[in-house]
Amino acid sequence: MSKISCRLWIPACLAILILGQPARTAAPEAALQKAEMAGYLLVPHSKVDANYNAGFSMYVAAWPLLKNYPGQDFQSGLFGTWMFAQHDGPKPEKMYSDIEGGLGWWRDTRFATETPKFIMGGVALNFSEWANGPGAGKGRDWKKPAGHYGIAQLSPWVLWPPDGLNLKQGTSGELFGYGYLPLPLTASKKTTAGKDIPTGNQSWTLFLNTGNFKGPVTFFVPYFWSKPTLENPKLSGLFLDSRPSDPNKAVQMETQHIPAFIAKDEKGDTYARVAPVQFPARADGDAPLVHRITAYNRSALWDGVQAWFDGGKEVAGVIDPKAARVHTFDGKGGATWRIYPPKEERNNRVPLAWSSFATSAALDDTTYGYRWGKESVSSDGGLVTLPEYYRLSKIKLEKEQWVAVNPKEVPAETGLAKVTFPQRRTANPQPYVTPDEANSSWKKPGPAAGPFEAKLGDGSVVTYYWYRFADQPALLNADLTDAEREALQKRVEMLHRKWTKEREYLSPPTVGKLADLDPTVLVTPPKGLEVGYVPIVTRQAAKE
Repeated sequence: MSKISCRLWIPACLAILILGQPARTAAPEAALQKAEMAGYLLVPHSKVDANYNAGFSMYVAAWPLLKNYPGQDFQSGLFGTWMFAQHDGPKPEKMYSDIEGGLGWWRDTRFATETPKFIMGGVALNFSEWANGPGAGKGRDWKKPAGHYGIAQLSPWVLWPPDGLNLKQGTSGELFGYGYLPLPLTASKKTTAGKDIPTGNQSWTLFLNTGNFKGPVTFFVPYFWSKPTLENPKLSGLFLDSRPSDPNKAVQMETQHIPAFIAKDEKGDTYARVAPVQFPARADGDAPLVHRITAYNRSALWDGVQAWFDGGKEVAGVIDPKAARVHTFDGKGGATWRIYPPKEERNNRVPLAWSSFATSAALDDTTYGYRWGKESVSSDGGLVTLPEYYRLSKIKLEKEQWVAVNPKEVPAETGLAKVTFPQRRTANPQPYVTPDEANSSWKKPGPAAGPFEAKLGDGSVVTYYWYRFADQPALLNADLTDAEREALQKRVEMLHRKWTKEREYLSPPTVGKLADLDPTVLVTPPKGLEVGYVPIVTRQAAKE
């Protein structure tokens, strides 16, 4: 599995000026050293039969990991997974490509709050491109789109901002249900961009199950996966446009940067302080963090939809639980979190004694969480705050680890007690804008209605238009002929008429409460555009 995931690998040069002062201290500058905490939280689970290779779904907790959003150096996902293509025999070498998005915060997030956002995180061959949502890809340069057209809008009821899909502000421990299943929206192609290279017919579609929206939202266009094979023909047919999914995926929480400081006392002992880190908890028991990781086979949805498109019986869109297998937990787990100066070599990064205050637990067969050491963590409503202070301690074989200590045990001369981790917001964030040239795919043939505006909970305003589904920019850049787009339009109109937003698609959770999307991303199509039209965001900017 990649040590640097797409949803977390964002070049530092994309960071922009942020408000707020640096962490304030009373100690001499030389006595305090900036540091960070990073690593993975590991969630082992049972394997299922390899035939359940037509996608997955899961429920993961959504919550504010840090009490104060600390600025764009902060980068972390919440619990999520990496879905790779399944291969016959050994996995090909030097061929990284997957879907690895999820909830979190990223260095290029322009309108971040303590509440996480969701991105799709599709990775084309070896990070040549990535796609995070409609209009959101690698970098922000529309003159060099790299995944910007890799995802198409499917739902007529949900706006997808380029900064990430917003959850309701204040979400704190509720479960966010999501998953990807392939739909046969397009036909397989023997040629791609005029070359004798095939493109498959799998449109990997994001399904959500939240408190205020349920159903399919967006999908990766098959061309996103096959496009790199134009320069690497020997790899054709090996990506998610045509290959099934590997059902036995890693589930982890990947964190790249939580701010911290390190200092020594007069004796030469080393201490650290980390920005307050929070996890969900409940007064009546331990809170679920990962629930019902499920793998599907083709009969869960694909077979019925394909028959329907071919003239057969209508399909309601409910994903058949009889064609699914749910992974189970045995209570095991692990953590690789470490505290270290930013330039510390990887081999010298000292681990955190995670198990001293957190114990992995199977809350039931299909639910994973932690049991917290009550003497080590503090509780505030539905969240616990992990220890902030640590001492560098020797353990067996001369190895070191960071051990949690009481704040009273930290010598005053370290200055750590006076360090603060203030909330920091982006100052004058640059807006996201899409091409405005008259001959661009955004203008020709152009939208059917708009502009409209929505004021989001993250403090931004999005401008959006209603496009005929087949005329949205992503599909005009998906290597589809006019005839192929029209065939796709007819299929999506079938879905819009029958797959309504109030029905269940994914099996509901058996524990916890569902998280809500930001209510302002939920929209209603204009009269006459209820079927076959979708909302496309063309701009996202700060409120004036």
